[in-house]
Amino acid sequence: MVPIQPGWPQPAAGDIQTFSAPEDRARLTGTAVKAFQTLAGQWELSNGDCAALLAVSPSTWDRIKRGGRGEALNQDQLTRVSALVGIYKALHLLFADDAADRWPRLANKGPLFENKTPVAAMIEGGIPLMLDVRRYVDAVRGGL
Repeated sequence: MVPIQPGWPQPAAGDIQTFSAPEDRARLTGTAVKAFQTLAGQWELSNGDCAALLAVSPSTWDRIKRGGRGEALNQDQLTRVSALVGIYKALHLLFADDAADRWPRLANKGPLFENKTPVAAMIEGGIPLMLDVRRYVDAVRGGL
C-alpha cells in the first residue's frame, strides 16, 4: 500500500471510511451538515434542492439544518455529502473565480448531464451520478 502523503501512517485494510459504523456517523454528522450548508449557500441551492440531494423530505432537511433531528446522518446521506464536498473542492481548484459556484446551476451538454444542470442531474441520478460527477470534475481538473 502506498502512503497517502510521505511520512503519513498507512491506513490498515479495515480503516477505509465507509460510514457504516454508528460511532463514525455520529462523529461526522455535525461536520457533514455544516459543510453541506456552506456548499448549499455557495451554490445558492433551494431548500428543496438540498433535501433532494440528501434524499430526505424538505421538513427533514429543515430539522437536520437546525440540529433538531437528534440522530446521525445515515450511510447514504454521508456518502452524498462526501461526494458533493469533493465536487465543491474540485470546482474551486479548477476555477479561479465565481464560476466554481455557478457551474452546478448551469445547463450542461455533457453526456452525464443531458442539458440539465449538474444539480438537477445529481438529484435525478442519486449517489451513482454524484460519484460520476466527482470523477468527471476531477478528470477535467487533472487535464484528462
